Amino acid sequence: MKKTFSWEAFDKAPIVAIFRNLDSNDLLQVAQCFKVTGLSTMEITLNSKNATEDIARLVKEFGEELNIGAGTVCDMDDLHAALAAGAQFIVTPILDEEVIQYCVANQIPVFPGAFTPTEIYKAWKLGANMVKVFPSSALGPGYIKDLLGPLDSIKLLPTGGVSKDNVSTYFKAGASGVGVGSAVVPKTFLQNKDWEGLQEHLSQFLKAYQDTD
Repeated sequence: MKKTFSWEAFDKAPIVAIFRNLDSNDLLQVAQCFKVTGLSTMEITLNSKNATEDIARLVKEFGEELNIGAGTVCDMDDLHAALAAGAQFIVTPILDEEVIQYCVANQIPVFPGAFTPTEIYKAWKLGANMVKVFPSSALGPGYIKDLLGPLDSIKLLPTGGVSKDNVSTYFKAGASGVGVGSAVVPKTFLQNKDWEGLQEHLSQFLKAYQDTD
């Protein structure tokens, strides 16, 4: 049976953790920490070494408990490579109509990247489940709030510059989810193989979201 994306798990912790060029064995340890702490969604960027192998391995080991997806999907070749590896959701840094339309037609959750109001609206009209506002670090939570004035029906996933310290601010601005890079799994935990410390950090990250008023 094909392992599919769990919206129920994502809705409890709408945080997409982005991983680029992590050691394959470290990724398995991180996935175990996610499982324990309640975070559920891991994006492996396709421009990582061994990306498709890592996706396949994570789906095999954790696909029933976690959402394992592919990021940096820029064209149909990338998309097919990601899906062949078992990716349960797709994230793009740009707006590629063909990728979005294929995902929509095949009921694969897709979070395409866009930045301007026109790009964001177009991605949503094409059927995106959420629109990844990237890079959100450029204008911050205020930009999300401003976008949702006229575009209040669109689900936004700001990505870039999101941390434990400001994650609640993005949700208070109206974000439906966030994409987080190195701030979700700081390198010090990986370098020291401090998995217990990482679990505590992830619990604090999740609590920062849960404390959003």
